[in-house]
Amino acid sequence: MQAKPFLKWAGGKSRIISEIEKLIPQNFKNEKITYIEPFVGGGSVLFWILNNYPNLQKIIINDINIDLINTYKVIKQSPKKLITFLKTYQEKYYCFENDSEGRKVYYIEQRNLFNSRKSDNIVQAALFIFLNRTCFNGLYRVNKKNEFNVPIGSYNKPLICDEENLLNVSRTLKNVKILSGDYRETLKYTEEKTLFYLDPPYKPINKVPSFNYTHTTFNDFEQIRLRDFCKELDFKKCNWILSNSDVKTMENEDHFFDDLYSDYEINRVIVKRFINNNSKKKQLKELLIANKIAEEVLLVHN
Repeated sequence: MQAKPFLKWAGGKSRIISEIEKLIPQNFKNEKITYIEPFVGGGSVLFWILNNYPNLQKIIINDINIDLINTYKVIKQSPKKLITFLKTYQEKYYCFENDSEGRKVYYIEQRNLFNSRKSDNIVQAALFIFLNRTCFNGLYRVNKKNEFNVPIGSYNKPLICDEENLLNVSRTLKNVKILSGDYRETLKYTEEKTLFYLDPPYKPINKVPSFNYTHTTFNDFEQIRLRDFCKELDFKKCNWILSNSDVKTMENEDHFFDDLYSDYEINRVIVKRFINNNSKKKQLKELLIANKIAEEVLLVHN
């Protein structure tokens, strides 16, 4: 069995992986390559890459979300201990199948324990997965105090402990270097042949952002800073592929990304997403942007 993402994660890329694949250099399967994801998130692209490109020489992942990265590290290093805790949480949660109020109380207790940050790394990772599997829509949202504040979801018996996949993920992460911090720190790991996949917090498509991924914001200044980082990757002759929202979805005259990445190939792909916590999905366009090295490959595909 191949490893797959162990979390439900807003903005997952499983539906557009075929579009991302078109931008990957043709020689990627035949040479020793360094692969870097500075915003790994739920890891949809990461696990697809790891499952399909066994020739990778180095793999580096990073995220500024310390709870997320702690969970990756615990799965890599201590999967069996993690599974023991998750089984306990799952058994207790299932006891409230016919007691919605009791289930809600239990959920809030675990959420408070998670936010207290008094547990060791393994328990904290188990709580992170538990909350992800039982909260509303698998949403990750924190307030300015960095407290997870998503309410309970409406699931009677969610799969909290996917033992088989967690063990597969642990094996798959064996040779992956896991970092937590500013994405720019990944620059030091570039090699002669390196591919970056960049999936930053998206620019909101309207004036009401759907959630806060961390207690800090990724505003327009940060989007510009990321573009400058991409230019540094150009200088180092690294391939990169970047995802972001298409702000023209709601405002056709908003040329923010078209202007910011005017030197690059900008591809628009259709994907279904929830908007502003609405329970219904809508078809939206998202951007896939690649640098000039990757553009040559794109022309071959077209």
